[in-house]
Amino acid sequence: MVNLVVRGDTVVTPDGVGAYDILIAGEKIVAMAAKGSLPIPEGARLIDASGKIVMPGGIDPHVHCKWHLPNPDGTAGLTEPPDVVSKAAVHGGTTTMIDFTRASQGANVQDAIEKREEDWKGHTACDYAQHLMVEGALPVHLPGQVAEAIQAGFPTVKIFTTDITPSRKGRMVDFGDIWEIFQVLAANQGMGVIHSEDNDIVMHMYGKLIREGRTGFENMAEVHNTLSEDISFRRVMRLAEKVPGTALYMMHVSAGSGVSAIREARARGVPIYGESLHQYMLKTSADYKTKNGQIYHTYPSLKSPEDQAALWSGTLDGAINCVATDEICCTLAKKLQGARIDDTTGGNAGVEPRVALMYTEMVGKRGYSLNRYVDLVSSNAAKIMGLYPRKGALATGADADICVLDPNDKRVITASELHEADYTPWEGHKMEAWPCLTVLRGKVVVEGGTFKGSLNDGKWQHRKVAAEMFNGPQL
Repeated sequence: MVNLVVRGDTVVTPDGVGAYDILIAGEKIVAMAAKGSLPIPEGARLIDASGKIVMPGGIDPHVHCKWHLPNPDGTAGLTEPPDVVSKAAVHGGTTTMIDFTRASQGANVQDAIEKREEDWKGHTACDYAQHLMVEGALPVHLPGQVAEAIQAGFPTVKIFTTDITPSRKGRMVDFGDIWEIFQVLAANQGMGVIHSEDNDIVMHMYGKLIREGRTGFENMAEVHNTLSEDISFRRVMRLAEKVPGTALYMMHVSAGSGVSAIREARARGVPIYGESLHQYMLKTSADYKTKNGQIYHTYPSLKSPEDQAALWSGTLDGAINCVATDEICCTLAKKLQGARIDDTTGGNAGVEPRVALMYTEMVGKRGYSLNRYVDLVSSNAAKIMGLYPRKGALATGADADICVLDPNDKRVITASELHEADYTPWEGHKMEAWPCLTVLRGKVVVEGGTFKGSLNDGKWQHRKVAAEMFNGPQL
């Protein structure tokens, strides 16, 4: 029985943009009809979104909630939990987030998954999934457990090729173990999601700058540099090519060298997909020198205007498929607590403004089509991560996850009006539109800026990456 109809004259579907009525019964879209062509079913609510942009709910494929947050004194805390971040997400039109389960945080992989689920179930206003993360020296029994997790709906496995900072020993996986994991991925239709930097280069530069007394975080781009990205990306891709059936998702691409490596591998037929972050696309290393410049940082690092231009180019030719946040939600004081190259807090609070911010930058300023924009903030992540067409599409049979953007709401972003933290790296940015309605699986969870959902609304999403995603680059 149809209980909700969303009517729009600018509805972004997989087949293009048009005027449609979206008919929703329970959690699903049951029909897409030409606008006004069918009578509104008795008892159904009509939401008229004429003059607005109706799109699938945003999907952020890279967030960290209730996550380990190192302090400069060697202690550690946790970032904000899903209870906070998920409410911010739906306020900003994002209906699904993908976080991480650290395999090392349980007696075995299944135990780690069950413990991580306790952080999310009953604590989230949006749907969610988890990448599995493997770290350090891998136990001999782990590959078999990873295979089981892939089959159980956790098909993406995060791997670090660096320890990131000198104090985080134990993150990096050596290439022999990566080779073993790639074989597991290829055999089980799993995908590697890679934090790819050359550890030798990174650690050499930490040592060099520390010896020279240039320890301020404003020098971060010299440590996490373009050469490191170039060498590591190409090494990882070469290894993947030697294990037929291995597909890769390169996380937080920050440099033109990374874009070029992805582009060249795709031209050879390698099934590889690229993700960048909104801070890399809108900020450069020069922003480290501004007041509170740490708020723009995440690892690897901000780069040059030329690198930034390469990222934008990648969104047009397929080298960059998704724009994520690398969400780390904490207070401004926590974000600013480190000011050295080796202790600056990564990530930032960005999941709420991401959808509107990228609409402003892509459609408003750069003339991207609505379909390309939706691909970059929603649909491509669903396809790559094994959620499509259940998520990331306004189509019959899909989950009724909907974001409505109001182009008349040209607000200026300010932290006091957001729902994540006491700061935002996007303070003062004027938007070309802002979400006025968010629907999660048929339930109106935010309307007119008012939260109408609950922390019991979000559900874990079983994922299976489509077979075609492994047959060369598909996006």
